[in-house]
Amino acid sequence: MTAPDESATESTLSAIDLAILDAARDCVEEFGVRRTTLTEVARRAGVSRPTVYRRWPDTGSLVAELLVRELRTVVTATMPTAGTARTRLVGGIVTGAAAIRENPLFGKIFRTDTDLMLTYVFGRLGRNQRHLIALFTAGIEEGQRDRSVRDGNPEQMATMLLLIAQSAVQSAGTVSSILTGAALDAELVRAIDGYLAPASPTPGKHPA
Repeated sequence: MTAPDESATESTLSAIDLAILDAARDCVEEFGVRRTTLTEVARRAGVSRPTVYRRWPDTGSLVAELLVRELRTVVTATMPTAGTARTRLVGGIVTGAAAIRENPLFGKIFRTDTDLMLTYVFGRLGRNQRHLIALFTAGIEEGQRDRSVRDGNPEQMATMLLLIAQSAVQSAGTVSSILTGAALDAELVRAIDGYLAPASPTPGKHPA
């Protein structure tokens, strides 16, 4: 069997796949990426090593899949369902960024394997980024239809949102003595909402 494809979800993964991913999560949270082995993952998942190797040939590919799953879980759980498209998009990004900063799995990798986090999540345009760009693009298109989001190329705007959100996650620790917690969230709301908001009419002039 090959590794689950990029569109795999919790409902399409097999029970064995899920057991392996859960075991990998436990290992990474406990040991970090570099000290996690497929042998230990197999032991915790209650499967043989060949069973793991048939799905993921090395630790890197398994961790990459794990982070895709974790990020999608966070995004799904934090995206609001009420309000205009812009309100929902801003709320989802800000809440999602805060959840990632507090997430035990991402937190462990940030503390012990920062360079690997940059590689898996921030260092290239991979599955996580493409998934988020597609999600943000859909939200922007909806916002342009309900007129809560300004005009512009939706995919390009979504990519800019990704850069803003990544910075708020990746660099938060370096500015924690100045900006953290609720203050960071509040400033991120202003940054994203201001970027997406339609331009206000010039005083004294009426919209066309």
